[in-house]
Amino acid sequence: MSRPPTGWHFLQIPGPSNVPERILRAMARPTIDHRGPEFSEMALEVLSGLRWLVGTDGPVIIYPSSGTGAWEAALVNTLSPGDRVLMFETGHFGVEWAEVAQRLGLAVELVPGDWRHGVDPDVVEERLAADEPPTYKAIAVLHNETSTGVVSRIPEIRRAIDRVGHPGLLMVDTISSLGSVEYRHDEWGVDVTVAASQKGLMLPPGLAFTGVSAKAIQASRTASLPRSYWEWERMIAQNEKGFFPFTPATNLLYGLRESLEMFRAAGLESIFARHTRHGAATRAAVQTWGLEVQCQCPEEYSGVLTGIQVPEGHDADAFRAFALKRFDLSLGTGLGKLKGKMFRVGHLGDFNDLMLIATLAGVESGLALSGIPIRRGGVAAALEHLEA
Repeated sequence: MSRPPTGWHFLQIPGPSNVPERILRAMARPTIDHRGPEFSEMALEVLSGLRWLVGTDGPVIIYPSSGTGAWEAALVNTLSPGDRVLMFETGHFGVEWAEVAQRLGLAVELVPGDWRHGVDPDVVEERLAADEPPTYKAIAVLHNETSTGVVSRIPEIRRAIDRVGHPGLLMVDTISSLGSVEYRHDEWGVDVTVAASQKGLMLPPGLAFTGVSAKAIQASRTASLPRSYWEWERMIAQNEKGFFPFTPATNLLYGLRESLEMFRAAGLESIFARHTRHGAATRAAVQTWGLEVQCQCPEEYSGVLTGIQVPEGHDADAFRAFALKRFDLSLGTGLGKLKGKMFRVGHLGDFNDLMLIATLAGVESGLALSGIPIRRGGVAAALEHLEA
């Protein structure tokens, strides 16, 4: 497909996100000896920074992997064949994680969802109260469902678990929320946090993370699902000295160190507020256009991305193809049962007001030119919100 010969490509999918030039330059350094003192110093710095970002005093384990690898690591390190796991159909990735668990031989109970709401804490409490004596070994939740733009309320879910005194491990996927939406592993009582590099951390794909509580480590000592590459114990032992039991992704770690420095300089509260503001400005545009936001609960709106439904009889992917050809603008596709029915605008990571306005201008013009009926003025509404 032909592209405009000049200007930037607008990568506005909800991850992989744009990689800042500063991080690209950091990754361009020569590779060093991963058994030497210079590497150890860098690794200890990065591991400390990750603990700060995740909000934990416990270990955060790094894998050269996609986020799917961290899903598997969370399960195989803590569970045994046939263990029951309570999971939730918040969208495409909630279903995908459940399928990983099923393929590993776990007994998954997937709570149905409408792909427009997050996990309901009342439903969590109801399901766990009925689990007497307790048989669920884990409760697995997506913090930000990337396929829909819905954020589940983790502190309320933790309180629901505690009200019934259920002993199951709380596992939370933060693959698209870490570094973009407020998250506190220790304070919120999370046992396993799953994350990855290519979203809010502003890195290319290739690194995955699991933050683990003392309770999760204790569970790993009796869990019997097969594991080798994903084994936590060897990783934690070698990480204490700044090393890994296998060859690490050295140049991606250079980039991660730079990313963490950028986070510290900007401050987490400022970064979270920017994402919230950009999400609200995008929704102001969508509402002005007369289209529907996929997320139906204001408490669960995402600052990471906005899912936008197209009217019945129109094809969201045809619109996306038009926007790419006409404006060199990449938008996220609808996934699973939302294929062709919606598109996703990513507003995460290395992103500012003018980038958002340019993106929304491309969306507004593209919708009108491709024949999808809208009311004009969405960009102006977004600008008004940003200026306020």
